[in-house]
Amino acid sequence: MDQASPSPQLQSVIAHLRGIAQEALATANDLESKRRLVDRYFAVHPGVLEHDAATTPVTFGQFTGLWISTRRSDSARRMLYLHGGSWMAGRVSVYLPHIAHIADATACSVLAVDYRLAPEHPFPAGLEDCVQAFRWMLEQGPAQVGRAQRCFLAGDSAGGNLALATLLALKARGAQMPDAAIAMSPATDLTWSGESLATRALVDPALNAMLMPLITNVYLQGRESPDAPLVSPLFGDLRGLPPLLLQVGDAEILLSDSTRFAERARAAGVDVTLEVYPDMPHVFQGFAPYLPEAEVAMGKIGEFCSRR
Repeated sequence: MDQASPSPQLQSVIAHLRGIAQEALATANDLESKRRLVDRYFAVHPGVLEHDAATTPVTFGQFTGLWISTRRSDSARRMLYLHGGSWMAGRVSVYLPHIAHIADATACSVLAVDYRLAPEHPFPAGLEDCVQAFRWMLEQGPAQVGRAQRCFLAGDSAGGNLALATLLALKARGAQMPDAAIAMSPATDLTWSGESLATRALVDPALNAMLMPLITNVYLQGRESPDAPLVSPLFGDLRGLPPLLLQVGDAEILLSDSTRFAERARAAGVDVTLEVYPDMPHVFQGFAPYLPEAEVAMGKIGEFCSRR
């Protein structure tokens, strides 16, 4: 999408992410180090970590999580948000400021869950938690309010993958799907065959293409093929999916995961909005409000949901 010159704040974000990426490469086989690095991903500036959202703890089935709401949130207008972290890291408590910004932008009450992570819980455990959480959210609001009047599904990176896989799982089971879904920098192809893994390798400050097959192995542990639709939604039957918003940075190796998914979804008759942000890194939206481009993207997410 068209945009002015990159903001000065972007350079700070890129330097921050390059530091994390260097540590990630040096500790590639250390799970706890990876989890600590994911916890630091958005911590570029104190303003990113601030929020004034209210939270209510949730425990249901195999997952725990939080209801997150701001003064703008409507308890009957609900969103399930699935955090990123390569299917083996990430916590709702760390993602809380980012999710609070999503709640404010969309006027939703947001349910965010700590779905089960690999390697302790390989595929499909986390996905099953996401499906269960969405179906539970339809009936249970933040204050035990009744059925949702509007419902959305969103996620970033691995959480974007899980959001799209959840759509396919819901469709296969004949279950209610959300009114719309949002995926930020989603991984849609765990065979890692997208051309941007090569063409963006030198400009992506956050992700290393060499580590992607390792992530697939940890997530699947041989239990499913990397090209199975619930693993790689790019290869699924996309007919009948709800309206989708895909946001991705032009400076990330997962660019092709969004552009190819949008192309295949449109070919299947899905209403798809694809937004490619120049110079932006992986899940740049999480740097709002410090990063002006992230604020723009948040506004677009709010507009997308308001039309549904």
